[in-house]
This record gives sequence, C-alpha cells and structure tokens, in this order.
Amino acid sequence: ATHLTAAILVLVGLQLQPYKGHRACLLSGSWRSDTSSRMVVSTLNEDNRFSGFYLPGPAAGYSELLTSPLEGSQQDTELVPQPTFSFTVNSETVRTSVFLGQCYVDSKGEETLHALWLLREAADSPAEDWKGTRIGTSTFTRIK
Repeated sequence: ATHLTAAILVLVGLQLQPYKGHRACLLSGSWRSDTSSRMVVSTLNEDNRFSGFYLPGPAAGYSELLTSPLEGSQQDTELVPQPTFSFTVNSETVRTSVFLGQCYVDSKGEETLHALWLLREAADSPAEDWKGTRIGTSTFTRIK
C-alpha cells in the first residue's frame, strides 16, 4: 500500500508542476474568427475567469449586429500552456451561444483559438424545439 501511495503522490506532483516549455497561450486581447466575428477578452483574473464583448460577423446572417457581453474561463497556463477554455455569449435578442475550445501557440509564436460552438434560439413551442440549436466550429486569430 505504501508503494501505491508513493506512486500516486509522484503522479499528482508531476501533474501539478508549472509548465516550463513553450510560451503560454493567453485569451486576453482582441480576436477575429474565420467568419469575421470579433471578440475582445479582458485580462484573466486570479481564478482564470474573464469577460469581454462579442460581435458576430456578416457570415452569421444576422441583420442586427449587436455587441454582446461574454463571460468565461480558461485553464491555468502555469499548468497547461495551451489551455482549454469556455465562454458564453448572451445577446440582447432571443439567442445564447456557448463556445468550448483550446488556445494554441505554433512554432512561430502565433496564437489561434479553435472552438466548437452551440447557438440556441428561443423556439415558439416544443414541436419547434428541433430547430432552436445550431452547432459549428470557429478558428480565431489574434488582431494585432
């Protein structure tokens, strides 16, 4: 039992060591998606939470392009240099979007966000519920 306990402590200790390799990817800043959507993400707080604003691009097909608030979190970059993240966009209209993805840094130091998103619009009835959710992917690059 003591060997098992020691092995578990070693594995836990290895997982909790700060990462000393490549530059960490940070979400803070301005981003543009492959569909011309834009977002601005605030500086992460001590709990790795952030807020910001999201503006859908013309490819989203919405005539009323309103800036919407976003809130989310990402993994600690001291432990995971290319962290996963999630955020919710609550628009002023009848739709909510959630994004789930990962932030990557390539060999040249360029950051990209790869995300899966769900967009939910209010349905008029349970019979129309099937058309209330859309799913897609987006790739964001940093606006310099």
